[in-house]
Amino acid sequence: MFASAAEIRVATFNVSMEAENYVGDDEQKSEQVLIERLRAGDEAQIQAIARIIQLQRPDVILLTEFDYIENPKKGVEAFLQNYLAVSQQGAEPIHYGHYFYDQVNTGQPSPYDLNRDGEQSGTGADAWGYGVYPGQYGMLLLSRFPIEEEQIRTFRHFKWKDMPDHKVTLQADGSPWYSPEAWAQFPLSSKSHWDIPLQVGDKTVHVLASHPTPPVFDGPENRNGKRNHDEIRFWNDYISRGQGDYIYDDQGRSGALPDDTRFLIMGDLNSSPVEGDSIRSAIVHLLENRVVQGDITPVSRGAAEHTLDNPHAAAHTASWRARVDYVIPSAHGLEVMDSGVFWPAIDEADYELVASRSASSDHRLVWLQIKLK
Repeated sequence: MFASAAEIRVATFNVSMEAENYVGDDEQKSEQVLIERLRAGDEAQIQAIARIIQLQRPDVILLTEFDYIENPKKGVEAFLQNYLAVSQQGAEPIHYGHYFYDQVNTGQPSPYDLNRDGEQSGTGADAWGYGVYPGQYGMLLLSRFPIEEEQIRTFRHFKWKDMPDHKVTLQADGSPWYSPEAWAQFPLSSKSHWDIPLQVGDKTVHVLASHPTPPVFDGPENRNGKRNHDEIRFWNDYISRGQGDYIYDDQGRSGALPDDTRFLIMGDLNSSPVEGDSIRSAIVHLLENRVVQGDITPVSRGAAEHTLDNPHAAAHTASWRARVDYVIPSAHGLEVMDSGVFWPAIDEADYELVASRSASSDHRLVWLQIKLK
């Protein structure tokens, strides 16, 4: 059973459902790889993902690293029908009546040598967001509540240069890392930023979804670390009075989120406030923003057990030992009743679902139980 409209469970989960998770290094990678596995309905890793979702039963869930497939019948709907609507090892099937799924910047070819390796490959690190084919590492929002379609805002094409006081990436000699032509077109978002309003009973809750680039896989210029910082900072500006006036969306509208709005910032933000290689100020400022409940920290026994003698371990959400996945609720209109991370300890049921990356994902599902006020 789902929760009532007054109290709902929301979650985010990096599901590692992209081609590199299913084929070897020498095999061709494209969205077709996921299509074939969604059609078959018998891919063990996707069955494990579906079982976790069936066990946790979120009313709203953001899935990251779910490849974008242009034909929804081969993508989202195949996942819904062939995995979520089918009992996984006795778990109750789960059904979502609404979803949002859109193209992302990952794998979108650019005509520039963005990583300055002397080649213009158009893919990988020369794509507008790292990816070897368009749509890799996409996002999918599933909801049992209706989506206010006409009010959706996406920011995939917002230019990084248009963020005031953005981080600047320089070469060793102090000159700009990106050429003027590339910088003029460079999107801030490595995947996309979405503002998806949901109608929950007689109230509206905005899901603010994103998956910033990992702040690594670059060099001393720290181009990915700086982009990660500003992708997170985007939400901080968007929810803060007077800070997001510069923002424009793909629909041609300008401005930030109105005051006194219920919202949830969700996704794999690839940054921890206390560990790792990111420029931590962005996630710290976001969690300390007065309009969010940043002191809510979901934890699990499994994470604490995975990394002993680390005071932050219980809050980790990835097997590589960091808190990077978030559901951050607004201070306005939402009361957090409970929270957690699906990471069973070795002596708990369903530990096998997280025993290795190949079992499900190298990330864990993070959830909040919230009451709408």
